[in-house]
Amino acid sequence: MGAPHTQGPRRIIAVSGGIGSGKTAVTRVFASRGAVTADADAIARQILEPGEPALSEVARAFGGDLLKEDGSLDRALLASRVFGGEGASERVARLNAITHPLIEARAWSILRGAPEGSLAVYDIPLLIEGDHADRFDAVVIVDAPIEERVKRLAGRGVAPEDARARIRAQASSEERRAIATIWIDNEGSSDDLEAVARLVYERWLTPDAPVTD
Repeated sequence: MGAPHTQGPRRIIAVSGGIGSGKTAVTRVFASRGAVTADADAIARQILEPGEPALSEVARAFGGDLLKEDGSLDRALLASRVFGGEGASERVARLNAITHPLIEARAWSILRGAPEGSLAVYDIPLLIEGDHADRFDAVVIVDAPIEERVKRLAGRGVAPEDARARIRAQASSEERRAIATIWIDNEGSSDDLEAVARLVYERWLTPDAPVTD
């Protein structure tokens, strides 16, 4: 880890973790300390809004009935169709082939625009799946027990079986640990996570602090 990136004299790190792990909460703490952030999930939602070319491609690939009467995407139906049942890995790969190049282009435009000497943070769930880890100066992994993640996703309206299917489709905790520069266990409260994220930022991610392996 820590291989030089090609984006100029700024520190660029990845914050990653499985769905429901708390990675976005950690990214928000870093942003509150002045980091420039790019959120892959937010960009993924943007590129599937009505009028975006990717939306038409997804509808062609997975069914025109994914489009509601107003032209917007039925995201719950897409998730159940992609992640559920046999052949999910192939369907996930097909969806990623449509969306990931667009997500990457928008995200790196934001990261490259970070001022010289600043910290740029890419909130990216599929870091391992895209084989992107070596592009960053450091990788912060946020992890949580699977059942805790299922519970958090239920709070967002995701059915438990759908949540587990999405988790299975992503990299395992062991795979993430192998690429982590900094590992955050998110087993406590949201206040606990915020406190740990502040400590990580102040100890290792301020402009003058060296990121350690």
